[in-house]
Amino acid sequence: MRVAVLASGSGTILEAMIVGDIPVIFVLTDRKCTAADIARRHGVEHTLIPRNSFDKNFDRTKYTEEIRDVLEKKKIDLVVMAGFGTILEQPIYDTFGKNVLNTHPSLLPSFPGWNAVEDAMNFGVRVTGCTVHVATKEVDAGPILAQEAVEVHEDDSVETLHERIKVVERRLYLETVHKILKEGQVHIPTQKETDPK
Repeated sequence: MRVAVLASGSGTILEAMIVGDIPVIFVLTDRKCTAADIARRHGVEHTLIPRNSFDKNFDRTKYTEEIRDVLEKKKIDLVVMAGFGTILEQPIYDTFGKNVLNTHPSLLPSFPGWNAVEDAMNFGVRVTGCTVHVATKEVDAGPILAQEAVEVHEDDSVETLHERIKVVERRLYLETVHKILKEGQVHIPTQKETDPK
């Protein structure tokens, strides 16, 4: 399977994938970011499709179609989102179906959205975690592929908890992608199979 990574930030998941023997052949970013530098450093082809508007007039569907078209030209089989900051529209899911993956720093369906770690702490949970899931148009709502729990410590801040979640997240994401590559397809597990470890 030909793997592309979509990234917007520091590129820590991207780098973990590359050094973890995921055959990433293409990296796409929506802004200037460290992830692009990581791709170049590892000799992975990179394309920037800049998001030039953050206003209400942003044409999300057209932008999504641009990304989809590039991925199709590269003959990508599996799209791995790694901190990609732009929510994409239906065209990418129409084309790639369940072969678009994402990760999220909570045990979905609890605490979806951008402030998951802070929301979990504010709610007072003692255990949170991370989730690898199939990406869909509805944010953080796709089928769950894998989850792992992370304990909340009494002295945690949002930052310290998030850093511990990220460590687990990188490993779990790699394990999930390796499994998909080995099986040659994305398998949607049963609820019992995805119960947090």
